[in-house]
Amino acid sequence: MSETVHRIQLKDKEIILIGTAHVSKNSAEEVKQVIEEEKPDFVAIELCNSRYQSMQDQDRWKKTDIAKVIKDKKSFLLLANLILSSYQKRMAKQIGIQAGQEMLQAIESARATGAQLVLADRDIQVTFARIWGNLGFWGKAKLFFSLVLSIFSDEKITEEELDKMKSGDMLTSALSELSKSFPQLKETLIDERDKYLAQKIKDAPGKKIVAVVGAGHVPGLKEAIKEDQDLAALSKIPPKKKTGKIIGWTISIAIISLIVATVIVNRDAGLDQILSWILWNGSLSALGTLAAFGHPLSILTAFVVAPISSLNPLLAAGWFAGLVEAMIRKPHVSDFENLSEDVNSFKGFWRNRVTRILLVVVLANVGSTIGTFIGGADVVRIFIKSFWG
Repeated sequence: MSETVHRIQLKDKEIILIGTAHVSKNSAEEVKQVIEEEKPDFVAIELCNSRYQSMQDQDRWKKTDIAKVIKDKKSFLLLANLILSSYQKRMAKQIGIQAGQEMLQAIESARATGAQLVLADRDIQVTFARIWGNLGFWGKAKLFFSLVLSIFSDEKITEEELDKMKSGDMLTSALSELSKSFPQLKETLIDERDKYLAQKIKDAPGKKIVAVVGAGHVPGLKEAIKEDQDLAALSKIPPKKKTGKIIGWTISIAIISLIVATVIVNRDAGLDQILSWILWNGSLSALGTLAAFGHPLSILTAFVVAPISSLNPLLAAGWFAGLVEAMIRKPHVSDFENLSEDVNSFKGFWRNRVTRILLVVVLANVGSTIGTFIGGADVVRIFIKSFWG
């Protein structure tokens, strides 16, 4: 057994745990060797059903309904998923292998040895939903800009560094740094999935099980597997917090009330408030759309809708701008075919029609949000000046 392979005995069940680096050649080779030598009853892999289907169906992107993604309010989740996968693919490209090769090898080796396959990971959409639901407004903004900045990264990583990651040292260090900025991210992305993976592996009915997971999960998984875990609780999507809507409606009512009060006292000052609100909201939302290289009509849509949507927490300027972008510049089959390659570069992200639509949605909303704060502050300033100036 190497330092990346661990044997765990649970009553009459033997679990052979392989900690891998997701883009390492050595990991894929080790997975193949262990499964062929051990000939387990079951092979558990760190994939959920949706990710497994994606790996099996290389044409999945062609079936994506981008308009439905926008209407279901999943634009950011899809964009974040693409950015995170692009980082892994950049590393894989440097090493010269396909990202997730060790999981593909585990699937192939399981079939070759007659072992049953267990998809042991929690659904990726549940994980993203739990991450997003546990982040406040500023946490979401910080996470978004961190993800966008990662597109500019040209970080190089060597095979030797990947081997160090397999031992857990570099990966644990990286996760510790990440948890300082996003403690909820590490808890949801790593700790909760350690528990989920552990229970799914334990639940496999075979006597001998080989489990293939990322090296970062190994320490937590070895601890979590000692106790029974509640899969239902770990799969629950937290309800949307009412605080955000309350704050949103409070701001909207306050802005409208201040403008009405100002108009009653000083009509010209009230018109200045309305103009300021429209210009700040509309201009910054349009600027966000422009930054995404949106179509002129998408930019105009963002400008027109943002001042209105900012007064209604149930609406968002980016949804309208994104839908207009999707109608005018409907993605071609080639955009979906090239998606996996385009997400590996900054230029590709903005050139591909799929990711450009997602960027229009997100950046138009970011601009509108900033415009709400600045425009709202100016409304308050004019109100105070009108009454006490």
